[in-house]
Amino acid sequence: MTAAPDPPGKLQAFWNARYAADEYVYGTEPNDFVVRSLPAFPRNGDVLCIADGEGRNSVWLARQGFRVTAIDVASEGIAKARRLAEGAGVAFETAVADVTKFDFGADRWDAIVSIFLHLPAKARRDVHARAVAGLRPGGVFVFEAYGPEQSRYGTGGPPEAELRHSLDEIAPDFAGCAIEHAFEGVRTVVEGRLHHGEGYVVQLVARKRA
Repeated sequence: MTAAPDPPGKLQAFWNARYAADEYVYGTEPNDFVVRSLPAFPRNGDVLCIADGEGRNSVWLARQGFRVTAIDVASEGIAKARRLAEGAGVAFETAVADVTKFDFGADRWDAIVSIFLHLPAKARRDVHARAVAGLRPGGVFVFEAYGPEQSRYGTGGPPEAELRHSLDEIAPDFAGCAIEHAFEGVRTVVEGRLHHGEGYVVQLVARKRA
């Protein structure tokens, strides 16, 4: 998902319009990297999915037995996440919230998941710092987003270069954590109509030190 540096009302309107159709534009299956990262999650913990859109990752994590909270700036996305959860026979907490203003709390979460959320550098650093503070010791932050070279592929993500950051830029956001996985490069992303094909991504799993 992409959060462009626009006024909150304009941003919310953009995402509500994108999610207004019946189609799940990023699909209903979880992000591949989230699935592969499952062994890193503290079992049966409290998981926060930020900017989770139509709920595909939250639904899957709830099916794995986690206590999940999903937030997104778009009420249309949250409504679709609830419908997807109902169809899957699971339930989780939801909230319409701007991640740049969201209160992560302190030592609140066992895992925080950020998948294809693209923010300007200053906002990104602030969100990540508050997210790390919100993790319990031993908790993990699971991150994937499109990186600087994604414009060459045209398979999803924001066109604005200032919203696509390199691993070298992102890793210092997690100075208080142990980096358990870090990757920057090309992988195939198949997530609905809007993320489809080879893409240039940045991935990171960071665990908060005890």
